[in-house]
Amino acid sequence: MTSQPTLIVLAAGQGARFAGLGHKLEQSLGNHSVLATTLRQALATQLPVLVVTNAELAALAIKHVAARDVLVVGSVPGRFGMGHSIAAGVAARAHSAGWLLLPADMPLVRPASVLAVAAALAEHPVAYAQYRGRRGHPVAFAAELYSELTALASDEGARRIVARFPASGVDLDDPGVLVDIDTQADLERVRTTLGANLGASLGTSEALAHTKP
Repeated sequence: MTSQPTLIVLAAGQGARFAGLGHKLEQSLGNHSVLATTLRQALATQLPVLVVTNAELAALAIKHVAARDVLVVGSVPGRFGMGHSIAAGVAARAHSAGWLLLPADMPLVRPASVLAVAAALAEHPVAYAQYRGRRGHPVAFAAELYSELTALASDEGARRIVARFPASGVDLDDPGVLVDIDTQADLERVRTTLGANLGASLGTSEALAHTKP
């Protein structure tokens, strides 16, 4: 078993709600794509990183991480979903000390926030980022939950595992743990508020966090 948990970046979804030209993870944020920005934040943690993606986005992911750290899964509606991606990623890094799940459409999560959630695994089987009482990402799972995670399927995600086991919210001064990009409006809000400067201040990130339900 490796001494560090693996940070799994989930980038295999179809992003159907975006309804724009091209996949939402390919869209630009300053000088980088949404996916590249998330990966840059992930790599800055210096944790082992695995990108779970589909064939459409694999080439983009490989520009930023080694090919061995990119896992391509299917994306056929009704057969594959978030649960499948999580299960595949965890199985591919079976000997990790745990796993952190970070959706690729959350480019504002700070590296320090990821590390704080990872550290909570020393005392809790499940930990998640939290900002002002609102649950966000990443969500982390200790190695003891391997069987539960690899049994996930379809679009069920890991919510039922979080509900079944003792989970600890890690309070963070990082509104970015709540900010995801689902629609074109979300993307424009991020672009407008942050411009090319993705080292966002607390105030601007907080404004974005409060625009999401």
